[in-house]
Amino acid sequence: MSQAGTMLGAEIAKFDALAARWWDPDGPMRPLHRMNPLRTGWIAERLARHHGRDPAAADALAGLTLLDVGCGAGLASEALARRGAAVTGLDAAGEALQAARTHADAAGLAIDYREGLPEDLPANTTFDAVIALEVIEHVADREAFLAALARATRPGGLVFLSTLNRTPRSFLMAKLGAEYLLRMLPIGTHDWKMFVTPSELGAGLRGAGLAVADIAGMTMDKLTGRWRATRDVGVNYIVMARQP
Repeated sequence: MSQAGTMLGAEIAKFDALAARWWDPDGPMRPLHRMNPLRTGWIAERLARHHGRDPAAADALAGLTLLDVGCGAGLASEALARRGAAVTGLDAAGEALQAARTHADAAGLAIDYREGLPEDLPANTTFDAVIALEVIEHVADREAFLAALARATRPGGLVFLSTLNRTPRSFLMAKLGAEYLLRMLPIGTHDWKMFVTPSELGAGLRGAGLAVADIAGMTMDKLTGRWRATRDVGVNYIVMARQP
């Protein structure tokens, strides 16, 4: 399996292949479409409060700079840009980025999409917040990846990651269930062995010089399909860390 920096070449190609249907809410990215309001709302609320702002304000993130690492076609980037953040989207999948640019242009959103990896950013390029949503479970070198996220976060800034826990339940639900039984995701989207436990992620963040500040489970209501924050981190979860 080829590797490009912290990213696996096969993982980049996998998401490039989905670029054309990324924005289809009933397509292969349907789970991300449904999860996105929870992820971006959780992030926006904490980022706004961190800067002494009203999380309910439409422009709660106005003037704040945000780096979306592994942005894909821009689901999270657009949601956070609509709240006022100055968003830079970074991804190694060129086809997905082209879909992101096309969609943002049509929506009238000024998002700076760049092709590349976080470790390739100039040393003096820092942001108020860095996010990496459903990315770290596709990364070859977690230690280097988290170090790159930390370097891109200015002092006092925040880092957000969401991912999948490596548990028997996540194997049944997120791998067998979502890919093979319900066909909510293309087969081969995930490798369960690359899922990350909260303790592993916490240790990695601390090793990168970041302090874990908050964690929540993300759970889907089977009847409505809506996602909500819970204390159950057995499958999907989201973490916030602080840069000293």
